[in-house]
Amino acid sequence: MVTDHILPYHSTNKRLLDEVAAVPSKRLRNKVAGFTTHLMKRIQKGPVRGISFKLQEEERERKDQYVPDVSALAANAESPLEVDNETKDLLKSLGFDDLNVNVVNVSANAPRERKTRFVPGSGRA
Repeated sequence: MVTDHILPYHSTNKRLLDEVAAVPSKRLRNKVAGFTTHLMKRIQKGPVRGISFKLQEEERERKDQYVPDVSALAANAESPLEVDNETKDLLKSLGFDDLNVNVVNVSANAPRERKTRFVPGSGRA
């Protein structure tokens, strides 16, 4: 497969392109090789949107199938989960009545007092 031979080196990709494709001009060949080199460097750094390799797909599947050893809902009696009233009602409607939770009042964020700068002669003290 060609993708096995593509490297993040421009000169190598130019030679490979000459072997596998009939590119009409030297300038176009260099542009394609340059873009391929750029793309391969990005792929080496991490996943690239819109491009999927078998290795990336396997990694994504492995992450999707991950199950933690201890559930975040597995709270013990010493440290119950802290939730607001709406969340407690939601847990109750989902059948988690027996879950040990501590209801905490949530206050809306009050707007902070804005610090004003001192402007001489503005009449404000």
